Amino acid sequence: MSYQKSALFLALSLCLSACNDQTKQDSASSQAKLPTAADAQNFVTQAQADLEKLQLPAAQAAWAYQTYINQDTAAVSAYLSEKHGSLSTALAKQAADYNKVEVDANTRRKLDLMRNGLILPAPADPVKSERLAQITSDLEGIYGSGKYCRSEDDCMRLTDMTNTMATSHDPKLLLEMWEGWREVSVPMKALYEEEVQLANEGARELGFSDISELWRGGYDMPAEDFALELDRIWEQIKPFYDALHCHVRASLGEQYGTDIVPQDQPIPAHLLGNMWAQQWGNIYDLVKPKQKLDVIDVTAALRANGYDEVKMVKQAEGFFSSLGFAPLPDTFWQRSQFSQPADRDVVCHASAWDLDDQDDLRIKMCIQITGEDFSVIHHELGHNYYQRAYKAQPLLYRTSANDGFHEAIGDTIALSITPKYLKEIGLVGNVPDASNDIGMLLKLALDKIAFVPFGLMVDQWRWKVFSGEVKPADYNKVWWELREKYQGVMAPGERPADAFDAGAKYHVPGNTPYTRYFLAHVLQFQFHKALCEKAGNTDPIHRCSIYGSKEAGAALNSMLEMGKSKTWQEALSTITG
Repeated sequence: MSYQKSALFLALSLCLSACNDQTKQDSASSQAKLPTAADAQNFVTQAQADLEKLQLPAAQAAWAYQTYINQDTAAVSAYLSEKHGSLSTALAKQAADYNKVEVDANTRRKLDLMRNGLILPAPADPVKSERLAQITSDLEGIYGSGKYCRSEDDCMRLTDMTNTMATSHDPKLLLEMWEGWREVSVPMKALYEEEVQLANEGARELGFSDISELWRGGYDMPAEDFALELDRIWEQIKPFYDALHCHVRASLGEQYGTDIVPQDQPIPAHLLGNMWAQQWGNIYDLVKPKQKLDVIDVTAALRANGYDEVKMVKQAEGFFSSLGFAPLPDTFWQRSQFSQPADRDVVCHASAWDLDDQDDLRIKMCIQITGEDFSVIHHELGHNYYQRAYKAQPLLYRTSANDGFHEAIGDTIALSITPKYLKEIGLVGNVPDASNDIGMLLKLALDKIAFVPFGLMVDQWRWKVFSGEVKPADYNKVWWELREKYQGVMAPGERPADAFDAGAKYHVPGNTPYTRYFLAHVLQFQFHKALCEKAGNTDPIHRCSIYGSKEAGAALNSMLEMGKSKTWQEALSTITG
């Protein structure tokens, strides 16, 4: 109800106000009453309930879009993503209202997680929020439907091109594939620039200087301390990487000639067996030791034993069952995507999904019958078992202790894909003796040590972009400066002025923070060592497999069940001491 005050009423009001300032102050104080601890608890409870209502339909729409890319699924996914993002951002801003309220530790943790848990915070302006959601959907669509076409009738998807990169030693063909895929990302640049501007606006509304501060602040320590910790870890690993890089560059020089691989320059990125030069295991045959070694060819073993996509996933499930974990639900087998459909575009990038935060677990892959994908499947199921383990936690705790933990769990399991494990499941008949271990260790280094600087530099680039230190005109220039600095890898030729090579890596248009993979490559070895000790392993650590150990499984599950209810430091101590 509204009413209009008379002149007399206004005059009396002013007079009373002038004569009794204290009354006015008391009234204002009463109206501006600070929120209480009970208010904060009620807010958190209601926020989790509101988020849960939107979470499932948004996840279902995202799944439909990534497994069936078309105009309609894109529109629905963008719409629900915008609604979920707007709600998350609004709740994060409301959570900041309780920053000065004294609350119990559990409520404080949830409030902080709400404020720090966003990836791309949407601006309050609904038009801008909707635009941000549309851009994120468009970027994923460009990547997922991307093809390189030699002619109108000769087009290749990323899956085919990565297979060529993994198997060919023809430098001209490798260069064609490398450059061809990077044509796909050119249209992303303007969209990405706009996306950064909009998300930075949302981050500033939350009280952050930009998105990079938000991302770096989600690790149970100050943002600046976290950045310093990454530098400290990298400096410890760098000598191993430098030695590996030196050996690989020399070997590639012998293979291709020093005119193609100069020995005093970074390694050309197209010659390392991977579309992004992030892991080098596919060039093992070019860099392996000179002595004859008996190294198991897992790809050949899978094919010789009649493995198809489903059998590979079944075997990975069997690993977790041997640790004491319950089987995956029937819906997992009915709803997952295991192969590239022939009739539609999909996002083939491997990912694990938990659509309802309970038991609707799925993986999305375009599985190839290779040793690499056999390992990736074990990795993705690691996500699924982690997701199911923490399903009893409150909504805000239904995630990993930090994002590196989620990636590390699957990789920890993959470290147990040793010759001993392969023999136990009947893939191979014999385990090569210890004299062959140097080959196995080199192959592991080509995948793990080689990855570490790439895992670090992707977000080093993004943080500079988010902060405005790197302007759009210099996106590509700085991308290659950082790749040379950290990886010692260079573009195989001059890049076009409009190139946006960062966009050729899914996690950039997909807006997936990448430091998690750097952390995972450190954590997985800590986890593996601790679990091998609990399994009573007496072999060298690189020969250990925890397959079949209920003790290791129980220790692992005790950490997984915690979700994010405790700091990552506490979660780490649970499994490693």
